[in-house]
Amino acid sequence: MLFEPARHEPLLDIAWDARRARAAIAAIVEEIEATQGAGITWPWHPLDEGRDPEPPHKSIYLGASGVLWGMWYLQRAGAVSLRMKPPDLIDRVYESYLARPDTGEIVPSYFLGEVGILLIQWRLTGSRESADRMYKAIARNIPNPTNEALWAAPGTMVGALHMLGWTGEARWRELYLENVEQLWRTWLPSKAARCHLWTQDLYGRIEQLLGAGHGFAGNAYALQRGAALLPLDRREALYDRCVECLCATAILEDDGVNWPPVVEAPGTGRTKILVQWCHGAPGIVTGLSDFPVKRSVDMDDLLVKAGNTVWNAGPLAKGPGICHGTAGNGYAFLKLHQRTGDPIWLARARSFAMHAIAQSERVRQQHGRRRYSLWTGDPGLAVYLWHCLTGSGGLPALDVLD
Repeated sequence: MLFEPARHEPLLDIAWDARRARAAIAAIVEEIEATQGAGITWPWHPLDEGRDPEPPHKSIYLGASGVLWGMWYLQRAGAVSLRMKPPDLIDRVYESYLARPDTGEIVPSYFLGEVGILLIQWRLTGSRESADRMYKAIARNIPNPTNEALWAAPGTMVGALHMLGWTGEARWRELYLENVEQLWRTWLPSKAARCHLWTQDLYGRIEQLLGAGHGFAGNAYALQRGAALLPLDRREALYDRCVECLCATAILEDDGVNWPPVVEAPGTGRTKILVQWCHGAPGIVTGLSDFPVKRSVDMDDLLVKAGNTVWNAGPLAKGPGICHGTAGNGYAFLKLHQRTGDPIWLARARSFAMHAIAQSERVRQQHGRRRYSLWTGDPGLAVYLWHCLTGSGGLPALDVLD
């Protein structure tokens, strides 16, 4: 079985309605502005891990910097008009992070720490100090043993790529390539599968993971995003290893395919199979979507079959968010629409968008408020709805920061 039905819910039969999507974006933004706290943060939602009166987070993933970026992005795109001014607020968010780090200590992490906040601070303000601090944090994170995107170099090196694109400064290219060397040194033949894999030392466990959040897809994404900076032989090896890995670890069934969260030795069995951005087919699609079209028949076929699995599984019961919700799965469709040009993928993304709106409204009725986080809540849904309106497919504050 390619998915566990209990983790999903039937897709609601709601026709795509651009006006309803725009209204949902406006309602989300209006509530976010109305609930902003004195410390430029937003309260925890009962569905998030934190609980009041714990201090709210400031990170891209779960906290205020991600919310501010989402609001700024939507206004810059012409989707909404704001009363708040995110560029005037982001400095206070960073100061708050330094005073009370989200995880108890200052960590470089792109999604959950300093690098992500500094990246948004630089994008909104152009602060030279932000850039210099970020450079040092990315360099400090190169040997991080977790070896995955949320905490380690495969995430923070993406910050160097963004800065290179914005500034053109050679130091960011050099820093990115230093990170590449670390990834390449640790990308080794696996004893559990006939391919090269990275090993994660994460949360007290040493495993070889495949997903976009903590494993192969997230690491490969960081390399493919900067593939033009690599020597030709290494770039070709990168592409060959990506095909090798996905073919060696795929679980195929009819017109679909999925991948387990963890690569295990034959005979050890699988405890679960997920279809969400952080683990499973959706993150494989978004993580590998920069792979050159038509370079590998196998890769092209696997990514389409992965999209079929996301569609066949249906929306996630966890809610409308990105990391492990319906919007995140919908991004696989938007990526496939960009990659193939086939309108069926945009139609599927929009079907998931309408379902996600209904999920958001249901959660708000149940708990009396929305979920104020970019990657688990309604700000991310608002950006996804905008991308469904425009047909673009960049994951918020990861693929796109402009």
